[in-house]
Amino acid sequence: MNKDIFNLEPTAVWKNFYSLTQVPRPSKSEDKIQAFMVAFGKGLGLETIHDEVGNVIIRKPATKGMENRKGVIMQGHLDMVPQKNSDKVHDFINDPIEAYVDGEWVTANGTTLGADNGMGVAAAMAILQSTTIPHGPIEALFTSDEETGMTGAFGLKSGILKGDILLNMDSEDEGELYVGCAGGTNANIKLPFKKEAVPAGHVALKLFIKGLKGGHSGLEIILGRGNANKMMNRWLKKASKNLGLRLASIDGGSLRNAIPRESVAIVTVPAENAEKAIACVVSFEATLKSEFKAVEPDLSFTAQKTTLPEMVIDNDSTLKLFRAVYACPNGVMRMSDAMPGLVETSTNLARVKSEDDHFILQCLLRSSVDSAKESLGEMVASVFELAGAEVVLDGSYPGWKPDMESAILKTMQAVYQKLYGKVPATMAIHAGLECGLLGGVYPNWDMISFGPTIRYPHSPDEKVNIASVDKFWKYLLATLEAIPVK
Repeated sequence: MNKDIFNLEPTAVWKNFYSLTQVPRPSKSEDKIQAFMVAFGKGLGLETIHDEVGNVIIRKPATKGMENRKGVIMQGHLDMVPQKNSDKVHDFINDPIEAYVDGEWVTANGTTLGADNGMGVAAAMAILQSTTIPHGPIEALFTSDEETGMTGAFGLKSGILKGDILLNMDSEDEGELYVGCAGGTNANIKLPFKKEAVPAGHVALKLFIKGLKGGHSGLEIILGRGNANKMMNRWLKKASKNLGLRLASIDGGSLRNAIPRESVAIVTVPAENAEKAIACVVSFEATLKSEFKAVEPDLSFTAQKTTLPEMVIDNDSTLKLFRAVYACPNGVMRMSDAMPGLVETSTNLARVKSEDDHFILQCLLRSSVDSAKESLGEMVASVFELAGAEVVLDGSYPGWKPDMESAILKTMQAVYQKLYGKVPATMAIHAGLECGLLGGVYPNWDMISFGPTIRYPHSPDEKVNIASVDKFWKYLLATLEAIPVK
């Protein structure tokens, strides 16, 4: 597999990307990749800083004749989203990603690829390595934990970086320049329950929703994909009323910024209702397939008999969960008035899990309008507080307000037109970029975001278009050469 990748152009970028796939780097477990990047910078003889929150900063002086150019910060994040298919055996803490060429794309074997944001990081590494590419003063900022909390961006200290222009290389459509993004807030929910003995005469069933596409809860939320937590809850609530169902455990979704693809629940029902329950699952699967046939062709909802659990969750708490999850908003809440076709506000019911004596739920709320984000947070909190849950809204980060008069925007528009004969689209993105936070620490920065074409990030279907990487690389080189003087 790696041989195919090494043959791709530009070789310097692809070789670095392959190296990144060999270093485990899931969010919150980034010691290995941070050590790798520190060794990389020092191995080049460049000034390398590893700060207290895990960011790695590498400085490279200007090439001869470019010393008077404005300083550029090339920025990407080191972590990746660890998602895999249910039948894939993979340990994200220790195992490398199995990347391979699939026609016009590079993808991975049953897991996320890490092109988000490995491609941006790999391109920055290639610039740092080069002895022939002309550029002004360069700083590479590799941030930590972007995917689960933006810890690196939150913790970046002022005064460390000296540059004037931030090139964020974490966007996912070649030929588009991003000048704004949504902010976000986490809703962390804890709903207590009690455990009871399994009622006499009950048998156990294991319910499994799988085969959904999932994906990035910012980028793909507009596609109307199914949410496994919502689907499972919809059936459970009805079955609890009609079939005498008792919930023993539930585990749906995995990451706050990924649309949940799977949910599994262990339930009990009176023995005389077991076959009816299985038939109802088959019927509901058909209903879901009909409703989501355009976006979820591989959806599967199954039930099978399983070992009887030791305990079940009390009925009162179970009903509170079912009602609250049913009422919880999910998906696109409002489209942008300022930029047609762009989602303004959304929420993703990412996690529903039973643990010990409580349910744990998590939502990620996004909006490019701070007041709308706050209002949505209160909406979600109100639903679960009515059910007796404890709700904490935290991890809020700002959006990035577009500056259509940005000097780097105008420079990069001109460079792209010269290279490819057209002006690139100027966009804002509903996903969260670190630019909003970084710009708060360094308000003097002129910022833009761009990158190659990546599809289905945050899911095992993630892939990066090979031709777009070459265009992105050539664009980056031409941009660095066109950076204006101080």
